[in-house]
Amino acid sequence: MTSRREMTPVRGPVVGSIRPPGSKSITNRALIVAALASGRSRLRGVLDSNDTRVMLSSLQRLGIDASHDVHDSSVVINGCAGHIPARTCRLYVENSGTSIRFLTAMVTTGSGTFSLDGNSRMRERPIRDLAETLNSLGSHVVCSETGCPPVRVTADGLPGGHASIAGGISSQYLSALLMAAPAARNPVELGVEHELVSKPYVDMTTGVMREFGINVTSHGYEKFLIESQTYQACDFEIEPDASAAGYFFAVAAVTGGEVTVEGLSEASLQGDIRFAGILEQMGCKVTWNEDSVTVQGGTLHGIDVDMNEISDTAQTLAAVAVFADSPTRIRNVAHMRHKETDRIDAVASELRRASIQVETTRDGLVVHPGTLRPAEIRTYADHRMAMSFSLLGLRVPGICILNPECTAKTYPRYFDDLSQLCGESS
Repeated sequence: MTSRREMTPVRGPVVGSIRPPGSKSITNRALIVAALASGRSRLRGVLDSNDTRVMLSSLQRLGIDASHDVHDSSVVINGCAGHIPARTCRLYVENSGTSIRFLTAMVTTGSGTFSLDGNSRMRERPIRDLAETLNSLGSHVVCSETGCPPVRVTADGLPGGHASIAGGISSQYLSALLMAAPAARNPVELGVEHELVSKPYVDMTTGVMREFGINVTSHGYEKFLIESQTYQACDFEIEPDASAAGYFFAVAAVTGGEVTVEGLSEASLQGDIRFAGILEQMGCKVTWNEDSVTVQGGTLHGIDVDMNEISDTAQTLAAVAVFADSPTRIRNVAHMRHKETDRIDAVASELRRASIQVETTRDGLVVHPGTLRPAEIRTYADHRMAMSFSLLGLRVPGICILNPECTAKTYPRYFDDLSQLCGESS
């Protein structure tokens, strides 16, 4: 039986503050880097979600000594100093893209045979470009004929050298290579072919690496050089998730309220904090503080925006755009078609289900404001579909989110936190 959650419209502007859980993107990067480090690291503010549990359990199966204290959101990892203990391992990562890409690169630095697989959607998500680049660096990585998982790695250490990586599908390929590169026997030089998508996520990766003692030499986003060296353990604080913060900024925008997200600032490692600036372009007021960001809603205007670098917030913007006074065009996000679902077509289909006019293009969509009608919103097992479309139900009755539990991938308590925030204003 399909589960469902009917949204309850708010009575007026939502005013309140909230601190989202830790960033999934930073958590999974920090887990990889701490596992490869020399010494004992403590990660604080760790997100507890399906994706991060998959990563942590995979590291433990590889022989990494790691313990998770859910109560204080911390993980203690005794790193392997670049020498993966396991000699053979089968890893199952569900539909966690960061996990399968980061782990595939990581296990090439080990010695033995490793297999990585996921659910049916994961077997549709591309990984061939990463495999080919790792093979150019001296590894032996094989994926299915479709260029997707399952993946098999026969490892005898990562030799290193020079290779190129395609930048147009996912920045996670480059991030995976960067994090594994210090454990290679020789320096690694990576060239990026075509325009790199989601550049802020690469900045996030090098930022986490820097905290663990590794500096990456780069020439823009076209060439990266990493010397052979060992990560050094440290205590590392993980920021609240900026992608999750976007939903609460959007609450202020669509209800004309004022919401403060604590624990983030303009200096965040996460590029998705820029979503607040996009809402400012639409007519909201944004106040940046040292340890918080406040968005105050206003009259919303349609905009034309390139969201290539922060595409994880594009679905959120599409929901906000419904309440603007003119159409909104979201551009340069063709890579969204390779996420948990084809997010361009999925957003368009579900907005149309709610009687909103949408035009799709190869690399984006145009959302026309309109009058919402009651609708059951399919979520396609995509956490961001559920969270983004919940915003529609804050304004009109009859919006029902199907399979809302899919938010467990990155934010298990999302609906509880949203209800609490909105309840503060009731």
